[in-house]
Amino acid sequence: MDATTPGPLAPEVLDRDDLRAALIEHDFAAVFALVKKWGGLSQNRIASACQLTPGKVSTIISGSQRVTSFEVVRRIADGLRIPGALLGLASRPWEGQQTQQQRPSESPGGQPDTTDVPWRPDATVGLAADLTRSDLVMDRRAMTHALAGAAVTGAALLDSLEGWLQPAAASPAPPRRGRLGMREIDELETTAKAFRQWDHRYGGGLRRKAVLGQLSEIASALDEHQAPTIETRLYRIMAQLAGTAATMAWDSGLHWRAQEYYRLALRSAHAGADKVFGANVLAGMARQMLYRDRPDDALQLIQLAQEGARDVIGPRIRAMLHTREAWAYAAQGRTAGFERATARAAEALSAAGPGEEEPYWIAYFDDAELAGVTGGRLLDLARQDPRQHAHRAATEIRSALSSRGPEAGRSYALDRIGLAECHFLVGDITGAVKETHQAVGAARLTQSGRVRGHLGQLYPYTVGHGASRTVREARDSIRDLLSS
Repeated sequence: MDATTPGPLAPEVLDRDDLRAALIEHDFAAVFALVKKWGGLSQNRIASACQLTPGKVSTIISGSQRVTSFEVVRRIADGLRIPGALLGLASRPWEGQQTQQQRPSESPGGQPDTTDVPWRPDATVGLAADLTRSDLVMDRRAMTHALAGAAVTGAALLDSLEGWLQPAAASPAPPRRGRLGMREIDELETTAKAFRQWDHRYGGGLRRKAVLGQLSEIASALDEHQAPTIETRLYRIMAQLAGTAATMAWDSGLHWRAQEYYRLALRSAHAGADKVFGANVLAGMARQMLYRDRPDDALQLIQLAQEGARDVIGPRIRAMLHTREAWAYAAQGRTAGFERATARAAEALSAAGPGEEEPYWIAYFDDAELAGVTGGRLLDLARQDPRQHAHRAATEIRSALSSRGPEAGRSYALDRIGLAECHFLVGDITGAVKETHQAVGAARLTQSGRVRGHLGQLYPYTVGHGASRTVREARDSIRDLLSS
């Protein structure tokens, strides 16, 4: 059965309340049973229409197997001609609103994959709709698969981002446009800003579903084709929300999905002609690669950001990009490259005066942030050569802590953990224990998975048969938090 064949279900069957409720819940045991009863379809015909085996349909109806893959959900939608909206999908191709070339393929956890999506604004809208809707209805089993999904690396990642360097393709003029006004856009921008600030302070995924819901609403508004100036701002808001969704997913351990939202953010910034935020997205992707021990990929992502936005970025963003470059050099063991890039970051930041107009989302990058990230990278080097780098790492981290307190949330906690490790590396056990307790206290104030991950890296320093009582107490405090 192809996308042009009439569907086998009569309209009155699709209008049944019990069938619609089952479709919304993705209860395909009930869906197939109701289709058999009211649609007059045999198991064999359901299997044929949905490209499943009769045995698979039988196990689904019996409840011994559940449908968790969105590829299978799509086949069911297309085979039985169930409108996408009833299943939490974007409109299906045969509904006349989207071409098959705009449909993303599937990846780990049954989620859409952005790799083959064209760099066109309308395709970006379809991608946003698929990502958010599939994410919002994902069940526990699919979540387990998503947690196991690994981020794409190497040429497969870098080649898929080349469209960032090309001008955005123009979409055909719609027959009519939506009615969103500037007041609604201002409200959406305020909401996107609030979500970003929440994530920056607290981390974790506590408001991730709210961000996804907002993303879905913006995709719907763009699908209605607003006035050109409104559409441009909507794409930029979508980019910022997708960037926040990416960091929230990452903090929740969903690395593959974080990357997909980063890609959506980059495509949205591209559609909204926002090269500055696009560079920031690429910097986020580079940081993810660094956490995945892929410094070569990270360096190429930073170079892609610098190439695409060199003429429009301000001093704070330029400084931030240099720190990511320095991070990659440090991860490669290239100390001279790290020092050179760090010096460039400091030089760029010194040019950021009070009258410099830069986006609100880069305001966090100040002298304290530069000290914090520099200290963190020196700590990376200190793990290989404590004598040469640990004291300087501690000095930079203390400088960051002196300028930002617990209200900095995730950054403050990471600084505390880093300083504790510096003390352990130089053999200052008394100082290390003191800083460990402060680090645990700071970690309790955030839901960030990254913070817990760093705290877990501190734990081995407290393990040993000769550990003193104070070290054992520090170890217990880490274990209690990580096990809660």
